Amino acid sequence: MTPAELSERLARTAPEPAYLLAGSESLFREEAFAALREAALEGAQSDFDEDRFDAAGLSKVSLADTLRLLPVLAPRRLVVVDGADHRGAKQITEALPELLAELREARHCVLVVRAGKLDRRTRWVKAFEKAEGLVECDPPAKQKEVAAFVRSEAHRLGVEMERGAAEELADRIGPQLMLLRQEIGKLSLMAGEGVALSCALVRTGTHQLSEDSVWELTDAIGEGRSADSLVLLARMLARGAAPPQLLGALTLHFRRLMVCGYGGAVSGPPFARKKIEKQARRYGPRRLSNSLDAIHQTDLALKGDGVLRPELALERLVIALAG
Repeated sequence: MTPAELSERLARTAPEPAYLLAGSESLFREEAFAALREAALEGAQSDFDEDRFDAAGLSKVSLADTLRLLPVLAPRRLVVVDGADHRGAKQITEALPELLAELREARHCVLVVRAGKLDRRTRWVKAFEKAEGLVECDPPAKQKEVAAFVRSEAHRLGVEMERGAAEELADRIGPQLMLLRQEIGKLSLMAGEGVALSCALVRTGTHQLSEDSVWELTDAIGEGRSADSLVLLARMLARGAAPPQLLGALTLHFRRLMVCGYGGAVSGPPFARKKIEKQARRYGPRRLSNSLDAIHQTDLALKGDGVLRPELALERLVIALAG
């Protein structure tokens, strides 16, 4: 099922005992998990009724004991296991079919397993599919699917769009969902309350942020080419790229590096995956974590929590990331 279908089900009925959130689109995974967390805990404090584990190194006995605990304040316990696609998670994945069968009888706990790319032929993935708990969180692959996401987001935000505006925005931004969400919000402010977003407004208010130019910038940063990174950044800003758009692209790239750095799978063609893996090794987990912290601080600066102009804040970030 898709994250949207999951939300619809949770609005009608109680959550199932187990779910697998799988796919490379972090926005979909985060929203699906938020919906499951709310459905499982129903607003109760999570201190006593939520546990989180990394699949690598987690033993079957430890996970089984946690799943058997009864809730304290919430109607159900929430148990989260990350990195099921990691090489060191074999012990847990082999145990999952048996644990899922036990959970179906108990109904006092919701197990949420999160992973990237999966092998659907494996027994544990089939167990989630059989239990109707597989939530596919992959990004849209076709332009019409991206446009459908734009229309859905606009409807959720209460923003009207004229005919063709969603397709225009999807064409200019591409399948970068966080950026699309930001652009819809920005364009709605530019249009004014109650005014539908037009194709003309999208063309004038949204920079053509092509995947090629973004990849050139992120590759230059990831490979440590500081001078090239600054030149590319300056060119994109001169062509009208908005700093929040560029920061969003950097955020997505470094999240992918973080996933890869901790052994997770990343989607894309082989040559792109090899570049991500090489860049992740260059940084290492600790520096990747620091990089995401720096990105967060720059995001705050772009929102007014700083003295630097947005362009200078971005330039300083690029120097730090590429150094």
